[in-house]
Amino acid sequence: MKKRFVIAAACAAIVVAASGIRTARADSLEGNRNAQIMEHNVQNAFASWLIKNEKPLASVGNPAPDFKLEGVVGTDPGKEFKTLTLKDYRDKWLVLFFYPADFTFVCPTEIKGFNDTIDLFRKLNAEIVAVSTDSKWSHLAWIKRGDLGNLKFPLLADFNKETARAYGVLDSEKGVALRGLFIIDPKGVMQYQVVHNLDVGRSVEETIRVLEALQSGGLCPLGWKPGQKTLGK
Repeated sequence: MKKRFVIAAACAAIVVAASGIRTARADSLEGNRNAQIMEHNVQNAFASWLIKNEKPLASVGNPAPDFKLEGVVGTDPGKEFKTLTLKDYRDKWLVLFFYPADFTFVCPTEIKGFNDTIDLFRKLNAEIVAVSTDSKWSHLAWIKRGDLGNLKFPLLADFNKETARAYGVLDSEKGVALRGLFIIDPKGVMQYQVVHNLDVGRSVEETIRVLEALQSGGLCPLGWKPGQKTLGK
């Protein structure tokens, strides 16, 4: 991050300097032309650098963006918080879902729905992790208030919004995450993604269906369910 800032600042300074040269030497056609060329070259170089160094958004078929986030894993004093990374879920399927905010209306219905079916996910060698841009203290207060029941999976705090941005679900105007859900395979490769707007909750049943379809290894037609034939078999 510091490196990117330094390079960006240097490029901006050169552009400003070139503009200054062009202004100061407006009476000199050659000086003005040289300044324009310098400014143009710096702008092109900066644009190329941004393209090469900008982290790609999450996409199916590519490695999922790594994360390192602290979150709530329990309510026992001294054991409430833990830092988790994507690597902690290697060799398991991971259902990673973002939600907009604590203490809201639609979000607890989703969290409780996934919590109620977590045993089904674990039978499929899958774990669930939820993320929002709230702080870990907000998560803890929400859990302690009793809105989510006996929560069996972590609520991670993406307070600096870097993970939501990396997964392409950050609503930058509101500063919250859209309802993005991602299924990541045991090798850390993203195999499924869906993003809802802030008002519409997701489906636990559809998430399980997609997970089972991905694990089937076959070509799954519209509405495929476990026990049905896959295409070509």
